[in-house]
Amino acid sequence: MKFTKMQGAGNDFVVIETSDTQRDWSAMAIAACDRHYGAGADGLLLMMPSSLADFRMRIFNADGSEASACGNGLRCLVKHFADNGAKDKAPEISVETAAGVRRVAIYREAGGVAKIQTGMGKPRFGEKDIPVIIGKGRGNLVNIKTMMNYTLGAGSRRLSLNLVSMGNPHAVYFYHRPVAGFPLSRIGPKVENHQIFPRGVNFEVARVLGRQQIEGRVWEEGVGETLACGSGACAMVAAARLHGYVDSRVEVMLPGGTLEVEWDGVGEVLLGGPAETVFSGEWPEDKLPLKTAPPRTKGLYVTGKTN
Repeated sequence: MKFTKMQGAGNDFVVIETSDTQRDWSAMAIAACDRHYGAGADGLLLMMPSSLADFRMRIFNADGSEASACGNGLRCLVKHFADNGAKDKAPEISVETAAGVRRVAIYREAGGVAKIQTGMGKPRFGEKDIPVIIGKGRGNLVNIKTMMNYTLGAGSRRLSLNLVSMGNPHAVYFYHRPVAGFPLSRIGPKVENHQIFPRGVNFEVARVLGRQQIEGRVWEEGVGETLACGSGACAMVAAARLHGYVDSRVEVMLPGGTLEVEWDGVGEVLLGGPAETVFSGEWPEDKLPLKTAPPRTKGLYVTGKTN
């Protein structure tokens, strides 16, 4: 089976084009993403046929769980499509994801892809959108102010979290010191697996550097710390914007590179950043999982309507 290794700001993926819905892709993700015995990646991306868009994206984390959204993965798949697909001259395409149909703008220079800007949908703040159990059965009646200032105990720390859904769940913590010094490997798992998050959560620690700049680190559900996270960058900007910390266009500096996020505070969040092909290869047939198995779906849920 042919595959391509790609990365966006250091967030790396194994990309496979397929129409096979019967294979155990969870097992394939675990094997392919292993950094010692596989190709090594944060996740497995599937480019599949779609009746709603130019193609369908499925993403499996390194632990085999299926996720519903991934901004860096989306840009990587669009880059792959633009470099190899039949519509390589189209200025805009659409991609079907578990979180809805996303519109993607492709900017070209000198015959190549210079920039990819993806629509990431509108941020959502309801309990069912995250999802999170804090409202004692009140469903989506918890207001945004509550979701922007929820105090959580994580070990010996008390964290004021900002809970945002970008099609997948995020908990953003604003830190007033350089994020490099935050004990993310210790605190990240405690937040990800906290009992109030029945399907897990992605955890971001962010520091606002100015009206147009944020630095951050991400503990990604099912993966651990990653060099970048596109939906996480969007969640940081959405939370910072609602607090009045930043303007509508923000650079988010992550360990793997810088992502560009735009949000007017009302509509869809736009995400731009790098996407590059690393290498291509072929996975041996004798190492392919053969039997179908139900995917691990921790964190997989659809929020809102397809847009």
